[in-house]
Amino acid sequence: MTARHEEIADELRRAIDREEYTVGSRLPAETELAAQYGVSRGTVRQAVAALTSEGLIGSRQGARRVVLASRRSQSFAELRSFAQWARSMGREATGHVMSQEYRPATQEDAVRLQLPLGTPVLHVLRVRGLDGEPVLLERTVYADWISPAVAAIEPECPSVTQRLYEETGLVFAYGEHVIDAVACGARDAELLGVRRSSPLLRVRRVTTTREGRPVEWSDDRYRSDAVSFSVHNSIGSNALARMTAE
Repeated sequence: MTARHEEIADELRRAIDREEYTVGSRLPAETELAAQYGVSRGTVRQAVAALTSEGLIGSRQGARRVVLASRRSQSFAELRSFAQWARSMGREATGHVMSQEYRPATQEDAVRLQLPLGTPVLHVLRVRGLDGEPVLLERTVYADWISPAVAAIEPECPSVTQRLYEETGLVFAYGEHVIDAVACGARDAELLGVRRSSPLLRVRRVTTTREGRPVEWSDDRYRSDAVSFSVHNSIGSNALARMTAE
């Protein structure tokens, strides 16, 4: 028999998927949820803890819980982080910072992040893994206003998205993605454990807050044998989804 807190957790997941609670919005208070489902606050806490562990919601000291993602096909329109996507499949996400340094914003940085040319921005090269196997290289440039918070995060942090929400309240709300294929260079081949010139799936993205303020832009390169992308077309939407390669 399914425990009551598990039933409530599943109902909340479905409500998030239906966008009754959209990304960036707050869940009702524990007392409201307890009254809604006719249970104790302790039961509600157990249900909410399950969603927090899955990366669907985040919590901060003294604040109501905020929706960070939903489960709908890991859609890119939904802006799920790599770690959230991995957890949704029951996989373990890992991350390791290979290099991190401040540089003056180039013309490309300035345009993508809407900053003056030469503004100090943080460049981070991070290797991402699934169950300990490297599958993704992230070359990310962070805007000056969020760079100090990113620089303070430990190199092995599995989810920068979750940590930034916990520490600063930042919610990554919108993203633009450009996808193509590139040949693997010597450095990337070494970090990903593949042959030089192997095909990589490249995703160039700009991420913003709900207000449209750019947070980061990134050049992400996936091993093509580990991750693939699919497009689901309909009259209402054209959702791009990320999945593990078959």
